[in-house]
Amino acid sequence: MSEKTVPLTLKIILIGNSGVGKSSFMNRYVNHRFTNAYRATVGTDFFSKKTVLDGEPVILQIWDTAGTERFQSLGTPLYRGSHCCLLVFDVTSSASFGALDAWRKEFLVQGEPLDPSDFPFIVLGNKTDLSDREVSSRKAQQWCEEVGAEYFEGSAKADVDVEPPFNRAAKLALQQYKKHTLENTGHFQITCEQPRKTRDTCMC
Repeated sequence: MSEKTVPLTLKIILIGNSGVGKSSFMNRYVNHRFTNAYRATVGTDFFSKKTVLDGEPVILQIWDTAGTERFQSLGTPLYRGSHCCLLVFDVTSSASFGALDAWRKEFLVQGEPLDPSDFPFIVLGNKTDLSDREVSSRKAQQWCEEVGAEYFEGSAKADVDVEPPFNRAAKLALQQYKKHTLENTGHFQITCEQPRKTRDTCMC
């Protein structure tokens, strides 16, 4: 009897201001669902998704953290052990875009990646279905070039370009894992299955 290959677990985390649609994007990608009901994430929440990368079975653990100051401190310990980080903003909110630099710096401090200059960031602009856009694609792309991140945008509500940023994040996460497998053994990493009880999430 042939041995079963144990899937590799890759941790991808979404951070950004409250209300930008982190939970919605995650839920649309994993469960192919969307709801207009708005409920802010309390603490943290995550989904698991099985996929295959470079012929290897992989489990993506996609974590959503609260974007409010009240719960921000709860999320920072969970930054550790991440293999890729998605910085999410709302294209109709200049404030949410302007906050990305602070979110990125906080992640690098709290997440303690072994090589900060090499850690993969993806910037994700959500709500492109809305007409009152405040942040242009060009402006977002320019900032990404400055900080060495990759840029994607789409709409969780309209189900537009939801998969590309996660597919890219998965590939970058796998590369990060392979580069630093031995060094990462000392880092805290959560590899549990789906939580028994789903916390309140923001589906915006």
